[in-house]
Amino acid sequence: EVVSIVGASGAGKTTLLQIIGTLSRPDSGRVEIDGRDPFALGDRDLSRFRNERIGFVFQFHHLLAEFSAFENVCIPGLIGRRPRAEVERRAGELLDLVGLSARRDHKPGQLSGGEQQRVAIARALINSPAVLLADEPSGNLDSHNRDEIHRLFFELRERLGQTIVIVTHDEHLAAMADRTITMSDGTVR
Repeated sequence: EVVSIVGASGAGKTTLLQIIGTLSRPDSGRVEIDGRDPFALGDRDLSRFRNERIGFVFQFHHLLAEFSAFENVCIPGLIGRRPRAEVERRAGELLDLVGLSARRDHKPGQLSGGEQQRVAIARALINSPAVLLADEPSGNLDSHNRDEIHRLFFELRERLGQTIVIVTHDEHLAAMADRTITMSDGTVR
């Protein structure tokens, strides 16, 4: 399922995404991911849960400049102590899925903005997360690359059965989503 979160600036969209992503604790209510309340876990287990079950894509790609696209995609899997061969195989598959297998050895500075964001999406998927959270993932892209990223999210839903939650100001993307959550003054409407 693709879920969009919309609302005016300051409405609480990013805060909600941070709570879903276990980066912030809710003041009230409950978060459940894969049938578990992640906030019932201790800090160490919560960090492990976040790395294994939640993928993040931000408006800025946050790729490490000194590493290739392939290496950037591998990093979360290696941090999670998964076997290197498994991580490298999966990274190759994901770069192929996002259309960048031919650019795998390029550093971020050698990639276009759209390519950088697709690498960031592949990196977010390396641990096969239960949910992919995206905060204005196409906000800094031109219209062509924006449309490519949007198409990619729906392809991921179809091909991987991926659940994706996207904070967006893009009305077209919000309209394409399976479900839209509207935020106003920190409240889901």
